[in-house]
Amino acid sequence: MSDPFPSDPHSSAPPLPGLVLASASPRRRDLLAQIGLQPRRIVAADLDETPLAGELPRLYAQRLAREKAAHVAAALDEPALVLGADTVVALGRRILPKAEDRETARHCLTLLSGRRHTVLTAVALRPSAAWPQGRAAERLVASTVSFARLTERQIAALLDAGDWHGKAGGYAIQGHAAAFVRFLSGSPSSVIGLPLFEVAQLLRGQKGDWIR
Repeated sequence: MSDPFPSDPHSSAPPLPGLVLASASPRRRDLLAQIGLQPRRIVAADLDETPLAGELPRLYAQRLAREKAAHVAAALDEPALVLGADTVVALGRRILPKAEDRETARHCLTLLSGRRHTVLTAVALRPSAAWPQGRAAERLVASTVSFARLTERQIAALLDAGDWHGKAGGYAIQGHAAAFVRFLSGSPSSVIGLPLFEVAQLLRGQKGDWIR
C-alpha cells in the first residue's frame, strides 16, 4: 500500500509523518485497511484504564482515547500522527467492563439480554513534537444496539464461541453475537472499534494527502 507521504530523495524539506496506531487491536487495524490506510507503526499505549470515580461513559471514552494518543505521541522522536481510540459499552450511566474472563462476559451478556445499550467510541489524533504542523483533533460517536432476550443456553453458546475475550461489554458484534442483535442505530464500524467516517474526516483536516 502506498505511503501517504512519499519521500523525495532530492528534497531538503523535513520528512513528513507516518500514521501511528496507538492500539494493538487487530480489528482496528483491519478497519483502517478497509479504507486504504496502513499504519506505519503500531504502538500500544500501556495505560491504567480504570474509570475515575463517578466518571460518565462518554467522558471516560474521550479521556482514554486522548490519553492513549498523547502517551504514544510523547514517546516518539519522529514526525508522526498518532491515532488513539477507545470503545465503551454503557447501560445508562454504567460502564460495562472489558471481559477478560468467562464470568465477566457472562455477567455482561446477562445485563444486555433483551435491552438496548449505547456503544461509545472516541478517537483522537495527536501529532508528535517532531511534526508541529499537525493538529490535535477528536471525535466521539454514539451508537445504539438492542439485543434479543438471551436464554441461558444461548449465553453459554456465546461464551463457548470465545470471541468475547477482551471486548467491551463481553461481545463482538462482528462475531457470534451478531445473531442476537435486533437493532443497531449509528455506525457499525464504530461498534466494532473505529468509526471510519469520522477517522477519514479527521485525516482530511490534516496537512498531507492521507486519504481521498
